[in-house]
Amino acid sequence: MTDRARKLLDEALALPEGERADLAARLLASLADEPADELDPRWVAELERRAREAHADPSGGTPWEELRDGLLADLRRG
Repeated sequence: MTDRARKLLDEALALPEGERADLAARLLASLADEPADELDPRWVAELERRAREAHADPSGGTPWEELRDGLLADLRRG
């Protein structure tokens, strides 16, 4: 991550939750406008397998709150 991006991230993380959510949504929406690369058929098969597995046993996943907290901790550590 560049110094500029790190500074933007630090400033964004200091925003109130609602503003962070709006910013995140807008950033994600901006990515949707970029052309997507063709997915390797092996990845498609793996994603489909994982989706079937998740639907078959929804209790086997990690709660969103736990996953989010771990991801945010990873981002803070750099």
